[in-house]
Amino acid sequence: MLVYVLHGPNLNLLGSREPDVYGRLTLEEINRALVALGDELGVDVRCFQSNAEAELIDLLHEAGRKAGAVVFNPAAFTHYSYALRDAVAAVGLPVVEVHLSNVHAREEFRRNSVITPVAAGQISGLGLDSYLLGLRAVVARAFEREGS
Repeated sequence: MLVYVLHGPNLNLLGSREPDVYGRLTLEEINRALVALGDELGVDVRCFQSNAEAELIDLLHEAGRKAGAVVFNPAAFTHYSYALRDAVAAVGLPVVEVHLSNVHAREEFRRNSVITPVAAGQISGLGLDSYLLGLRAVVARAFEREGS
């Protein structure tokens, strides 16, 4: 099974961007950990990052044709991108929304997600573990769908 991991805007700056909020891990380190866990789980993990909403939509559409599940950190798009929300709903795959920081303990606007209602679930506030738990959860849901 193929699993897409999509990282939204500004996540390419991880490690140097607000390390007190997002930690010191780089996006490359997060991706390596996800690929390693994917190997343990018996799935192929492919990671993508984009600062462009349209590119993330295209990647979701591609995932709908090629992948069995998606781990998605929409970053700032979480709070207002109805286009991404609609793409998540349209692909018909298990999608788990993840966030490094605890969005519910931050500014008021970060507490609202337009993605969560169409996702299988949301995991936030656990740093790298948000992604790793998200991958475990989405793989389990994808295998349930396949009847494996």
